[in-house]
Amino acid sequence: MSTGQGGWPLSVFLTPEQRPFYVGTYFPAIDSYGRPGFGSLCRQLAQSWMEKPNDVEKAADSFLQNLDKLQQFPTPSEIDKSVLDEAAINLLQVADTTYGGFGQAPKFPNSSNLSFMFRYTRLSGISKFEKFALLTLKKMARGGVFDQIGGGFHRYSTDARWLVPHFEKMLYDNALLPIVYSEAYQITKDYFFREVVRKTLDYVIREMTSDNGTFFSAQDADTNGEEGQTFVWEKQEIEKILGDNSEIFCIYYDVTDGGNFEGNTILANNISASSLGFKFNKTEAEIQNIVSECSHKLLEARSKREQPGKDDKVITSWNGLMISGFLAGYRITDDVNYFDMAKKSIDFFEKSFKENNMLHRTFKNNNPKLNGYLDDYAYMANASIDMFENTSEPKYLAFATDLANHLIIHFWDDSTHGFFFTSDSHEKLIIRPKNNYDLSMPSGNSVAAHVLLRLHYITQNKQFLEISKKIIEAQATAAAENPFAFGYLLNVLYLYHQKPTEITIINDKNSELISALRKKFLPESIMITVRNNHNLSSLSKHAFFSGKEFQDDKTIVFVCKNFSCSLPLSDLSEIEKEF
Repeated sequence: MSTGQGGWPLSVFLTPEQRPFYVGTYFPAIDSYGRPGFGSLCRQLAQSWMEKPNDVEKAADSFLQNLDKLQQFPTPSEIDKSVLDEAAINLLQVADTTYGGFGQAPKFPNSSNLSFMFRYTRLSGISKFEKFALLTLKKMARGGVFDQIGGGFHRYSTDARWLVPHFEKMLYDNALLPIVYSEAYQITKDYFFREVVRKTLDYVIREMTSDNGTFFSAQDADTNGEEGQTFVWEKQEIEKILGDNSEIFCIYYDVTDGGNFEGNTILANNISASSLGFKFNKTEAEIQNIVSECSHKLLEARSKREQPGKDDKVITSWNGLMISGFLAGYRITDDVNYFDMAKKSIDFFEKSFKENNMLHRTFKNNNPKLNGYLDDYAYMANASIDMFENTSEPKYLAFATDLANHLIIHFWDDSTHGFFFTSDSHEKLIIRPKNNYDLSMPSGNSVAAHVLLRLHYITQNKQFLEISKKIIEAQATAAAENPFAFGYLLNVLYLYHQKPTEITIINDKNSELISALRKKFLPESIMITVRNNHNLSSLSKHAFFSGKEFQDDKTIVFVCKNFSCSLPLSDLSEIEKEF
């Protein structure tokens, strides 16, 4: 904003009234290469403050005026398909169609943008968007950015091919990526994508879960000050551990004597199991079993190494994402363990909210700190709706609704059609910030719009729809012009444009039918499984559930759209016709 450049570390200098007047990045310790050292800079600024305080105050005024301009929202625009068309075309223009992903190195996962590609193909019938997203997901999962034996994704790739990662693992990446990989499985029914989801969620269970069921924040990139030390291998070490099967494993994961990273090897897969099977006169299944068994042995050996440090702080918003990630995995795998992980975590936060009438931002050793921000409320409300869809437990709908109302009361700014990042009870800052960009994580405004839209269709609360619409309208033009920064919002816009299909499953007796429905890619749907008559009776006040009767002896499904509902259905082929 001040120089047209960004960077890290950032230094901001303030007046005694905490008004910024000078900012810059990466000042060297001493004067060098024409740049003032940090000490010299401090002396110059101190001298300016003493000799020309009025000039410093003017600089602070100018800085604050520019900050205020950044908070201005664009003029609302109409929501129609043309916004999605323009966004999809613009997004594909920055796509790397060779290696997947967007732009050049470094490459980040950008889950929401890939999800939008899936939705746009469904909307337009143009397959190249979906094909690009699938290519990206396969390239990522076969590259070094994915921990091939331990599961979970590293932060980003330093190269265009997804080979050499920055080895840090963030909870939010490993929450968002299982969702888009689950969508890829729903679309293709390719078990490759389901296995990525499993390995990622199993990693979180194994290494990132606290005793109370909440999830830790991150694992460091370094071990003993060396980047990736825990994760890389020497070929001789692998041969010693695996014995006769080492040749197959080393070819499968491109392990060489010289390595691909500072003399060591980052495991990455560039050959198919069927090709290896032909070479070694084995079936594809036999090769996959060998690779799996070898991976378990190496993971066991790796676990005995010194491990990277762990940030065991629990961040509420990131836990909300992780809950949604586990429920996405549950839907495509039917693995109850994933459901249980999600439930234990959300029950922790639901209980905390009841006790304190607010969400806290973080927990450390079970001790809460800081008032929750926009992201905490929005992400957790979204997770609670996800849990409600899977259980029909009224308490999860109530939790989501309470969080949504709290957002409206304490964060909403109707003058600019957006939520502030801080509530009206937070410490007052020089400006009250807003964030609208979906980058590493979706913005709180985008997720809040999603929450309110979903809740409206469940509860028919008109205020929820009005506010959701205002957020979408305020950002639609920017999203079309710069879709890379609005991936999640575009998915919300898709849902708004399509109008949700309401799928109510009454009685979970027919688990095979329910499993089949959950494995379908229906991004415009709100699918709620009502498990018992007590829940249905409690929910009957909402139009979504009214007029529907519970049958003890079988599972029936209602498909509704635009206030028109199907007859009660129990045959999968008949249900599919309604989609």
